[in-house]
Amino acid sequence: MADGPGQFIFRCKMKVVVAQKCGFCPGVKDAISTAERIVKSEKDVYSLGPIIHNKDVVERLANSGLRTVKTVDDIPCGTVLIRSHGAAPEEISKIKKKGLRIVDATCVLVKRLQQIAAQFHKDGYTVVIIGDKNHPEVKSVVGCARDAVVIGADADLDKLGDAGRLGIVCQTTQSPEYFGRMVGNIASKPFIELKAINTLCREAIKRQESAVELCRKVDIMFVLGGLESANTRKLAELCREYNAQTFHLQNWAEFDKRIVFGTNTAGVTAGASTPEWIIKEFVNNLEALDTNKA
Repeated sequence: MADGPGQFIFRCKMKVVVAQKCGFCPGVKDAISTAERIVKSEKDVYSLGPIIHNKDVVERLANSGLRTVKTVDDIPCGTVLIRSHGAAPEEISKIKKKGLRIVDATCVLVKRLQQIAAQFHKDGYTVVIIGDKNHPEVKSVVGCARDAVVIGADADLDKLGDAGRLGIVCQTTQSPEYFGRMVGNIASKPFIELKAINTLCREAIKRQESAVELCRKVDIMFVLGGLESANTRKLAELCREYNAQTFHLQNWAEFDKRIVFGTNTAGVTAGASTPEWIIKEFVNNLEALDTNKA
């Protein structure tokens, strides 16, 4: 288009490609629908920690009446919603002792992980959990197996000592590569017997594979989701291995248009706790940008 005598400026719109697998997983969908149903029918509903790691969703549910608390002691009455990451048996016991109603929205895969860890402990194994010790899912699993050891990095391997019989599980949102590498490193330590069960989430793996495939084909990659979301951080981590121009943003409000200047194609993926409306808003706004203007 002309922009004054003898001057021509060509407007360049961004080509945006969305990963085939991204956004809400079945476990998160179930947790959100459960929360929405309960707050409509009951007055005092509390979530023991954020129901999922996405502040936009948590804020929307708060506006509907769901109150998020840190501990059971913060709940005076009513109904307690166990979030998708689960809760330790000790917390469940405290809730019951207070006479509070429990609605369990724990992801079925997290529930399976808890049960496997508990069975390992019952069978006399030292339970080894590969993952982030500060993540609520991992904390809930630790509560199911007394004296469990959490291994998040090679530096943690010394925690094992001469453990003898090891029963290994993994935080559901980790990658197969990470799980395999850490099992190999654990196997280098002294032990009598080692038993590992794959507790990874297949939905998380599909999102990882789809994100990596896409990030290799685009100039710039955006990973949408909560900064505290383990599966979203893992997506960003994997994408950065193949595309240095990878950015983890919670939503469009965090976008800085200067980072796309001069780029032509953008990839977008989202964590399992990122709602569709955030993805759509981001994509629509990104497609409308003129990437030749800083």
